[in-house]
Amino acid sequence: MNKLELARRRNEIKILLVISFTIFAMVCEIAFGYITNSMSLIAQGYHMSMHVLTLGLTYIAYVLARKLKNSPRFENGTYKIGVLAGYTSSIFLGLAGIHIFIEASERFFKPTSIQFNEAIYVAIFALIINFICITIMEGSFHRHKHKKTKDYNYKAAYYHILSDILVSILTIIALVVGKFFNCVYLDSLTGILGAILIIVWAIKLLKNTTKILIDMK
Repeated sequence: MNKLELARRRNEIKILLVISFTIFAMVCEIAFGYITNSMSLIAQGYHMSMHVLTLGLTYIAYVLARKLKNSPRFENGTYKIGVLAGYTSSIFLGLAGIHIFIEASERFFKPTSIQFNEAIYVAIFALIINFICITIMEGSFHRHKHKKTKDYNYKAAYYHILSDILVSILTIIALVVGKFFNCVYLDSLTGILGAILIIVWAIKLLKNTTKILIDMK
């Protein structure tokens, strides 16, 4: 096993570990989001569910690339399997963003009461989980500079988690401000902002992976 294969094998193990943390946090956020009527917390939970899907695709791509690396059916190697996984995850991510945007917009015009204390605790918990995940993944995706050795599969997963940290911070700010100023509209606005960030990220990821798949400079 050469250095590149060893590095990607380490990334594969890291992704599996991050998936475990992410699933746990996702379940807590969505469940408590509906219990506390927090749109921003629900948005964060669904956003994280897309990370579970993305990370799952990332892991599957690693396994397939590793197991099929000597297959004669792949004339140029299995490099693009990971890129294809990133392309697919960007589509699902964009659909999730649209769903969150619609639901948050409806909550803005028909606001409901929010149990701020419970929602804040869960949002902080999710942020801690995200920081643990990004720490596990830190430092691995930028080691290879050449296009054919750079791990776009891992890089896509890394930036998904990084964007989740940003949404978590926005969620906490909205809940804290909403609690002290009794502003339920801010929670919905944060959900809308989070949805826009998800959609923007999905579009960027879709463009980048499409260029690689069609060998566009």
